[in-house]
Amino acid sequence: MIHETAIVDEGAIVGPETRVWHFSHVSAGARIGARCSLGQNVYVGGDVVIGDGVKIQNNVSVYDAVTLEDEVFCGPSVVFTNVLNPRAAVPRKQEYRRTLVRRGATLGANATIVCGVTVGAWAFVGAGAVVTRDVPDFALVVGVPAKQIGWMSRHGERLDLPLEGEAEAACPTTGERYRLRDGRCELLE
Repeated sequence: MIHETAIVDEGAIVGPETRVWHFSHVSAGARIGARCSLGQNVYVGGDVVIGDGVKIQNNVSVYDAVTLEDEVFCGPSVVFTNVLNPRAAVPRKQEYRRTLVRRGATLGANATIVCGVTVGAWAFVGAGAVVTRDVPDFALVVGVPAKQIGWMSRHGERLDLPLEGEAEAACPTTGERYRLRDGRCELLE
């Protein structure tokens, strides 16, 4: 479903069951998967890849060199950049830094993702956070600049795990088990 006020340029790929809402623009070359939702006033650049089941809320611009894997959630007014030191008078398109948001990650409302970072799978970036470096899988980060304060389950629940050391915990909702070891949190199958 593409709203009559939305613009999808020829050459953009939009997967089945994806909805593009009011006043949004998808540029030629963009690749968007199935079952996505692009809210009102969303811009998607031509060198952008968006996986399946991604939800992008209102007023988000996904600029060139950004990849959002499957099931990523972008809250309202999330900001992506693609140049570290922009100047209007200095062309820097050849200096774009790639940004990767891994599967299932959540980016809270008004979060800023500075280019060149990877946000790990199932990570949770709090509202208003400014991410300036890589975020580990399952990490919970908040603040300016973003700092890790905990770990999150795939279900979006805080895990009772320390930031460091070795420990195990269960998601309070699903019961899935997680292990922290060597600074990494992993889901136990």
